[in-house]
Amino acid sequence: MNQVKIGIIGLGSIAQLVHLPMLKKLNNANITAVSEVNKSRLLSVGEKFGIKNQYANYEEMLDHEDLDAVIIATPTDTHMPIALAAIGRKKHILVEKPISRSLQETQIIVDAAKKHDVKIMVGMNFRYRPDVMLLKSIINSGDLGEIFYVKCGWLRKQSSDGQWFTKKESSGGGVILDLGIVLLDLSLWLLNFPDIMSVSTQNFFINTTSVEDCSLSMIRCKPNALINMETSWSLNSEKDTFYLDIYGNKGNASLNPLRVFKKINDQQIDMTPSGSDNYLSLFKKSYLNELKHFLGAVQGVNPLFSPAEESVPRMKIIDSMYQSAQIKKEIYFE
Repeated sequence: MNQVKIGIIGLGSIAQLVHLPMLKKLNNANITAVSEVNKSRLLSVGEKFGIKNQYANYEEMLDHEDLDAVIIATPTDTHMPIALAAIGRKKHILVEKPISRSLQETQIIVDAAKKHDVKIMVGMNFRYRPDVMLLKSIINSGDLGEIFYVKCGWLRKQSSDGQWFTKKESSGGGVILDLGIVLLDLSLWLLNFPDIMSVSTQNFFINTTSVEDCSLSMIRCKPNALINMETSWSLNSEKDTFYLDIYGNKGNASLNPLRVFKKINDQQIDMTPSGSDNYLSLFKKSYLNELKHFLGAVQGVNPLFSPAEESVPRMKIIDSMYQSAQIKKEIYFE
């Protein structure tokens, strides 16, 4: 397969800023068609990027176009029906996070993909940041020793101004599913996916009513690691703030920017790699690496890096976070 023939479903900001311009530059990608329910946006975006095959109905696109894969970049409540439609037609899928609104929907998607032998990758672009990949290799080398604590947070405005974004029936949740899911995935991945002991979460509705706009969680992992996570659209801050601090018994590291310290003879030695990209460069490289990896997976060159199967335990944790916040108690896993 020389080129992967791709259809993009949903032409919002992520498609216009990331998928379309980046795929246009990749030799092994062919944007065959696009689909968008907003017809004026469909026409303007299609014209801007020179894509003639335009559909207001994604099922018509799936039926009429010879596609290898689709990218789903639509409101969260549409992810499951679109994914199932694509799976039924044997189209591989890259779906933007979150994969769905709940654990139940996620399991339905994963089971269908397995049945029809369709590859589904979930857009967890932070894993593809060069600084994060370097941190992962440092952790795996054992330089930091046994990791026992991850402290992370993301404070920024919400990722979409669409009305659906703050309606629970459409989005499935608030800041947890917008920002928290990224931090959770990153923490679990860096810890090599430990089993979970318990989850305790407190949510706040400061400027919202249907979904949480501030959330604080403590996640206990086996055998003895702890993840402390805060996310918010509403906490006052001079600028957007993202951080991740990770501590081991031989050293510690942090992100934004990447810093690495190792204990040697009771002294803390700065082992931070030289050179670092700015935020915009990291943002672009993370999505470009993600798209390249998806294309390679569709072509059989490499395995999926963030497969849909990993979403099942992740969504189980998120469902437990919402349950904990609702009943105001710690949720213990069997």
